[in-house]
Parts: sequence; structure tokens; C-alpha cells
Amino acid sequence: MIAIAHELLEAAVRRMPEDALTPARKAALAHFATSGFPTVSDEDWKYTNLRHAVELSNTWLGNDIVASPESNLTAAAEEAVKAITESIDAYWIVVANGIATVDTMPGANDLRSNGVSITKLSQNGDVAAIIANDPMTSFNAALLQDGLRVRVQPSANPSKPLAFLFVDEATQGDLSQARLIIDVDAGATIDIIEAHVSVGSDPQFANTVIQLRVADGARVGFVRIQERADSHMQVGKLIADLRRDAYFDYASFDFGGSLIRNDVAVNIMEPGASVNLNGLYLASGKQHIDNHTRIDHRVGPSQSREEYRGILGGRSRCVFNGKAIVHKGADGTDAEQSNHNLLLSETAEIDTKPELEIYAEDVKCAHGATVGQLDNSALFYLRSRGLDRDAAVQLLTRAFAARILAAAPIAETHAYIAQKTDQRLDALIHGDSQ
Repeated sequence: MIAIAHELLEAAVRRMPEDALTPARKAALAHFATSGFPTVSDEDWKYTNLRHAVELSNTWLGNDIVASPESNLTAAAEEAVKAITESIDAYWIVVANGIATVDTMPGANDLRSNGVSITKLSQNGDVAAIIANDPMTSFNAALLQDGLRVRVQPSANPSKPLAFLFVDEATQGDLSQARLIIDVDAGATIDIIEAHVSVGSDPQFANTVIQLRVADGARVGFVRIQERADSHMQVGKLIADLRRDAYFDYASFDFGGSLIRNDVAVNIMEPGASVNLNGLYLASGKQHIDNHTRIDHRVGPSQSREEYRGILGGRSRCVFNGKAIVHKGADGTDAEQSNHNLLLSETAEIDTKPELEIYAEDVKCAHGATVGQLDNSALFYLRSRGLDRDAAVQLLTRAFAARILAAAPIAETHAYIAQKTDQRLDALIHGDSQ
């Protein structure tokens, strides 16, 4: 079994700058030393093997790289940034190879005047808020150059979404860590975009952690868009804590990457909170996309709705594990989850496991999953109306994805996501990546 070379990791942590994050890095290093990377022996990781990410991390750690406070992008990366930032109208913050620069962000003054403040974690001083309680969040914190702290004040209601673009390029390093801590104060309303792009043909591994705390009566719309390069890997975790009457509406879209693992953990901590989780993943070639979600209903009444859909071609493999836990005393919980998958080739594979754990009595819960292929009778009907096979397949697969596309809570993202979905479906149908 391949493991992280701990002596190399310790040396890398020692090379990090002495700043306010130093105690958090050392504590995370100590925690990671007891666990290491998860393996297929761990129940939550049995379908996703991080062996290549470990090998790449060890190579990076052995190169004696000293973290830089700045990260200049190549022309190719700049073009990737423009492609999305010029397509979606938002206040964009670019996190390049794990490094964010907020001082030169366009629209910074508008955000501040609308009640949104953004500072670097190393300057903020509240490093105790950094979560490092599992292998990947600990690995992230141990090697974190810096992160961003966002506070959305009670009066905030920005006219445009707040958007974070994580861009990585293998030419400047094979490993990147990024972290956001976002506090949405009571009564505030905000839309947040999390986007990931990367360039370069060499392998690259990114590990991203986002901590979101939604206070009483606050409302958050959240859209995640992932379109990393074919040879790049990513592990990402979103941790969301919801207080009384908080509302969290989330949609995730996976288009790229060689190995992608998404963890979403939602804690419903006070009555009246509500969460929607929606996801769409389109996989081809030998892509591996793993979505793990967990919603903890710790009190009631509260509500959760979850639906993920996948369209798989080539020899791709996808994983869905959605778990809703209704804790003792969380009476009044209303929870539903579903996962639906469409296989376009005989060699594509899906492992799906929606789960409910119920320890309360007065609840309303349901879950289910489906796996299937295109309906031949529907194909025949469309072809009898003059469509060729590719056009008929495009129409049916687009209809299958449409429910999740419509669920994206941020209107500014709709056109871009629809365009990317059509491009990926076209590649899937024509077998360009098989």
C-alpha cells in the first residue's frame, strides 16, 4: 500500500512561512500522521483509489518546493480564466495554484459597500476556525499557503453572485491546496459560485475545502462547476452548518477531470432549516467521478431534498453515496433523496447507494436509485419523426439532464452550464473519449 512519505510532509510544513497559520498547520500535520490518505479499505472510499494522488503528492513533496506568496498564470491559464469569467456575470476572485489575491479583485469596493468583506486567513487571525478533522481536510490545512475568510453581513444582498475560480496548471506545480471559510450572517442573502478549471497535460492534484456557516434566516444559493483537464485529479469538500430557518440551495456540475471526489456534508443544527442538493455528472473515457453527500438532521422540524443524475459513456465509472441521518429527537424531519443514471455504453459503470438512517419517530423520509439505458421505443419514435440517431440521443439525454439544469439556483450560470452540458453530451454521443 502506497502512503504519504511523512518525513517529506514534515519537511514541507517546516518550509511554510511562519505566520498566523503556523499553529493550524502543525496541528493538522499531527492529525494527518494518525490517518494518512484514505484507502479502498475505508468504507467511504472503497470505490475510489487515491494511489495516483499519493504518488504525485510524494513526488511534489520530494522536490523541496518552497511555497510562493504569488502565482502568475501562463497565457493558456489566462485564457481558461477569461472563458468563464467573461461568460458569467459575477464578482470573480481567482485562486491560482492555491494562491488568492483579493487586493486587485474587480468589484472589491462594490462588495464592501454591499456588506461583504474578504480577507486572507493569515491576516484574519481566527485560525481556530480551520477544520482539520479527517484525512483530506488535515492534509489541506497542513500544506495551506493561505486561504480566504468571507463574511456576509446581515444587510448584505449583492446585485451579482460572489464567485471563486480555482485555476491550476501542471506547469507550475503538481499539487495545490485551497480553503475558503464563509460566514453568512443572520438574514443575509447571497449567491456563491465555486468554479474549477485547469490546464496542462501533466498530472495535477488539487485538494479544496470550503467551510460555510449559514446563520438564522440567511439564504444561500450555491453553484459548483468543475471542468478540469483530462489528466487532473481533484478532491473537494464542502462543509455547511445551517442555523434556525436557514436556507441552502446547492447544485453541482461535473464535466472534466480524470479522478474527481466531491464530499458535501450538511449539518442542520437548529429547527426550520432547509437544504436542497442537486448534482449532474457527465463522464466519458476512463473518467472517475465520486459524489458522497451526508445530511445530518440533528433537530426538527427541518427539510432536505436531494437529487443527483449521471450520464456515463466510454469506460467511465461513477459513484454516488448519499446519506441522510435523522438523529434522535429530530422529529418533524422531511427528507428525500434520489439518484438516477443513464448508461450510454456497455462498459460504463455506476455504484449507487442512497442511504437513510432514522433514529426519530415522527418523520417523513424516502430514497431511491435507478440505472438504465436509453428507451428504445423513444428512440424509435424520434427517428420515425425524421431525426437521425445522434440527434435523437442528444434530445433524450438533454431531457434527462434538464431537471438538474433547471435546479441551478443562480440564474447567471444557466446559459454557461447549458452550453457545457451540450458540449459534453455531444462528445459522449459521438464517442470522442471512449
